[in-house]
Amino acid sequence: MTNENVILRLTDVVKTFPGVVALGGVELEVRAGEVHCLLGQNGAGKSTLIKVLSGVHKPDSGTVQWLGEEVAFANPQAAMKAGIATIYQELDLVEDMSVAENVYLGHEPRSLGFVNRSLMARNTSGILAQLGHAEVVPTRLVRVLSSAGKQLVSMARALSHQAKLIIMDEPSAVLAHDEVENLFRIIRELTAQGIAVVYISHRLEEIREIGDRVTVLKDGRTSAVNLPARTTPTRDLVSRMTGRTIEYVFPPRGDAQPGDKLLEVKGLNRSGEFHDVSLSVHSGEIVGIAGLVGSGRSELLETIFGARRADSGTVTMNGTQLRPGSVGASVKAGLGLAPEERKSQALMLGEPVYRNMTLSTFADLASAGFTSTEKEQAAALGAAKQLDLKPLDVRRSAGTLSGGNQQKVVVGRWLLGGTKLLILDEPTRGVDVGARAELYQVIRGLTEQGVGVLLVSSEVPEVLGLADRVLVMREGRVIRHTAAGELTEEDVLDLVMAGSLETAGEEAA
Repeated sequence: MTNENVILRLTDVVKTFPGVVALGGVELEVRAGEVHCLLGQNGAGKSTLIKVLSGVHKPDSGTVQWLGEEVAFANPQAAMKAGIATIYQELDLVEDMSVAENVYLGHEPRSLGFVNRSLMARNTSGILAQLGHAEVVPTRLVRVLSSAGKQLVSMARALSHQAKLIIMDEPSAVLAHDEVENLFRIIRELTAQGIAVVYISHRLEEIREIGDRVTVLKDGRTSAVNLPARTTPTRDLVSRMTGRTIEYVFPPRGDAQPGDKLLEVKGLNRSGEFHDVSLSVHSGEIVGIAGLVGSGRSELLETIFGARRADSGTVTMNGTQLRPGSVGASVKAGLGLAPEERKSQALMLGEPVYRNMTLSTFADLASAGFTSTEKEQAAALGAAKQLDLKPLDVRRSAGTLSGGNQQKVVVGRWLLGGTKLLILDEPTRGVDVGARAELYQVIRGLTEQGVGVLLVSSEVPEVLGLADRVLVMREGRVIRHTAAGELTEEDVLDLVMAGSLETAGEEAA
């Protein structure tokens, strides 16, 4: 490709906030019809860069050239009008509106001053057909769509604005394996039409499959530009991001044997989600659950914790059977849950770190019925030091922390509560490569203190590298249960993606 194909060029872009240099001189070049991958740790500046491109932030210095002209978008609407669309990891759709209403939100086709709904539906059908999904009904409510369906609506919205560049932030994070393949098919069709895609992902195998070139950010600067996506060695990409040369750094498994049984689940059922699940977790042990999105993994964890009520089966903690559907009983028995959606389900982003950490221990830290801020901060600081929280400031707003450090805050809450068994749902989702290693150390360190851990992860190497025992789930059933060392990544993928449940059951037996 020649220089004429470049539609977006950033030169020495700087963006600062009070006390923080978010972008310290970023270079980026995107060509028409390519998938340009953006890599970097949490805190490297990816989110700020996206917001500069989409008109949320204006750079303090440097230049942004779009279609050959220097620009400074006043707002996201101006960027969208110019042809730059952004699809964020947390989709900004209106769930109680239809597909067509979301696609044309803010620029509805009108006739005689009124919204022309029939034209809007026809146009939406055309765009969906262009994306290879003519079966999606434009009048259907977005609320009832799957995660992949909602993402499709966001892409259709971008095309309704005649986008020439679509920025996708972690688009595969909530998709099952077959849905990721469909996403890649759509991306290839878009690029074949000359539309450029900036693709942001922590999954390096995706970069290899879908990407053309890669730009790497580190500490707000570009540490590498225009690397070939398919041929650049993984160790080179990872070292550009972190200074390390390996993607997964798992702490060694200790020689100590697991202690007493903490958790025992027998014959747990919940209609439409999982069936006849039995498992146990011992003190000082990590049990991992592998399976595709939709296999019932997260629903199982929430039911064990009491956030959902089982139809049948029992959950026993330390020999005492827990009351079904009671989070309070579970917490009192020593269970803690770090949910997948930590921002919406586990954290008060506007509150300080110490307040988030002490949520489950207010009563213990109160004096004469009143909460003691001094005690809260002291307790939280102790947990923050143990977890190597960065920055080590418990008065800082939780919303300003990186994904990995937000996860540490959630774990810290349960440490303060004296949790005996910690349930982790996607503990490293949205967490960069470097912070993963720190979280792995934290999780392994908990087991050395006798805490039991039950975790779910979509990253198969993570489950196999971190857990002592592994359960493999498909379609709501446990189809394999064995020591982690007896499975390979290929074994797990074969189990969750191929064959019938009957066949898998025979293999598991």
